[in-house]
Amino acid sequence: MNLARRGLLRLGAAAALSPAIARVARAESYPVRPVHLIVPVPPGGTFDIVGRLVAAALSERLGQQVVVDNRAGADTAIGTAFVAHTAPDGYTLLLSGSPAAINEMLYNNLDFSFAKDLAPVAGVERAPGVMVVNPSFPAGNVEEFIAYAKANPGKINQGTGGVGSTGDVAGELFAGMAKLKIAHVPYRGEAPAVTDLIAGQIQVVFSTPGSVVSFVKAGTLRALGVTSAKRMEALPDVPAIADTLPGYEAVSWAGISAPAATPKDIVAKLNRETNAALADAKLQGRLAEFGAAVMAGSPNDFGEFIAAEIEKWGKVIKSANMKPG
Repeated sequence: MNLARRGLLRLGAAAALSPAIARVARAESYPVRPVHLIVPVPPGGTFDIVGRLVAAALSERLGQQVVVDNRAGADTAIGTAFVAHTAPDGYTLLLSGSPAAINEMLYNNLDFSFAKDLAPVAGVERAPGVMVVNPSFPAGNVEEFIAYAKANPGKINQGTGGVGSTGDVAGELFAGMAKLKIAHVPYRGEAPAVTDLIAGQIQVVFSTPGSVVSFVKAGTLRALGVTSAKRMEALPDVPAIADTLPGYEAVSWAGISAPAATPKDIVAKLNRETNAALADAKLQGRLAEFGAAVMAGSPNDFGEFIAAEIEKWGKVIKSANMKPG
């Protein structure tokens, strides 16, 4: 009887250990084939370059090629939807970013939820924007810009990369906190907005650093402030907007997400390898070229960051009564 009982206990213990052993084995063997990183924007821009840098670094660490697959359209919603609906096996990942958090609150007809249908894997980077004007604009800093805007209502047009773009919500947050009325002029991308700003057709753009730092350094554009809480290394002489509007912050960011049901052991492995890749000084240097800093941490850290971004921009979208273009 005792022998039989001991046998049953051993069988029960083995059964309990089996799932854990299987998870360890799966994590150790993963990946056994190439992994696809969906980048939901066209090739060539800063976000795409970040995706390619991450893919190359992970390819080395995982021992399998991480293939960049650009699936652009609908303000990143097409690529995001593709990953949300794909098999949760760790072989299709998303380079998620600021637009996904904004779209979550801007659109009410998406067939997926970024918050519910995608699991946070790892943060990659975060970067400030730059508030730029034409050198002929009669303001040399944020305080003077606010004073001019209040004295000249209806005379300032803000160019953006489109309704709901990172520059759009950054500008709306600025206008709301400063209690300004600024007209929104959406373009099909940030580049044409910057072109018109240089030509003097519009008055202000909240831009990504990669699009304007060279123009600022050349004197073609004037930077009034950066949108991070502190100054940016690439433009050390440009103050933070928060120095004038305490509490103001608007950053763009990138990270890795996976279908929500992806096994936790695979998510954990991807998180470890991503953090290890981000610790490399060469990768940090490349990201710094775009004004970005690494955003390492746990999946839970990244998830909390995403939730805060969705809440923050949801309030701005509602307050400004923003509607999709």
